[in-house]
Amino acid sequence: MSNTAKIIFVIAAAFCLLPGINPALALGIGILFGLLGQNPWPQHSAKASRILLQTAVVGLGFGLPLAQVWQVGRESFSVTLGGILFTLGLGYVLGRLLHIPARTSILIACGTAICGGSAIAAIAPTIRARDDEAAIALATVFTLNAVALVLFPFVGHYLNMGQEQFGTWAGIAIHDTSSVVGAAASYGSVALERATTVKLTRALWIVPLALAASALTKTESRVKVPLFIVLFVVAAAIHTLIPQAQPLWQLLSIGAKHIMVLSLFFIGSGLSRALLRQVGLRTFTQGGMLWLAISGITVTLVQVGVI
Repeated sequence: MSNTAKIIFVIAAAFCLLPGINPALALGIGILFGLLGQNPWPQHSAKASRILLQTAVVGLGFGLPLAQVWQVGRESFSVTLGGILFTLGLGYVLGRLLHIPARTSILIACGTAICGGSAIAAIAPTIRARDDEAAIALATVFTLNAVALVLFPFVGHYLNMGQEQFGTWAGIAIHDTSSVVGAAASYGSVALERATTVKLTRALWIVPLALAASALTKTESRVKVPLFIVLFVVAAAIHTLIPQAQPLWQLLSIGAKHIMVLSLFFIGSGLSRALLRQVGLRTFTQGGMLWLAISGITVTLVQVGVI
């Protein structure tokens, strides 16, 4: 790849750090580079996107008091658990009806139910999934994540959803943390705070689900709590214990939002045509139907005030 293409990519990444750049715009620019095959460092940008996103989530924690994190997590606990069980059950049924290989179907259901790529990465070794099965599941979930980031704010505004309503909906119904924070950030700061907390509460279910899968398949894979979730809680605790440093916490929170936008650019640049070719019609149908089901049910419950 030419040096000119590399320079343009770096300029685009720097552009996404400018104030006022919408998360959806950053993702869209990244997707354009990815689909045109103009990402000069696909492996490095994929690693950078994970590190930047997790750093951004921790930074957002500095902007939230621990009491708020606890309250939102407690309020969303039962709804989150119900949504996970429903999604896993429906995913199993759809996988059988569509004749999708069992391990691929399980990974798509787990990625939809809990935390997108993080859940797939955690569950894959416990069910002895092959690399190609994990890749197909990741490609399916990643594609739907990109759609959700753009579509959810549009639907939220169309339905006149409040920021807390939208944050709850996004936190429960969107697969991956990156798309949750991206969609919520474009909707408003209150939506972002609520969606992040709801999403991380949901992501913690990776651990019991992976342990259950490991026990059922008799594997000895080690299951770890995602470190960035722990650090998010620690950051909120620091915010609570040292309230006099509020200007600093606000600055860290603002910086985290800029880092999050940059991470979305890198995430989008990983959506290549080769990745899309891995998504078969049947697996995309399963992932799409699961996503539409949980999104439709959740937004209805939010609208009527049940959650």
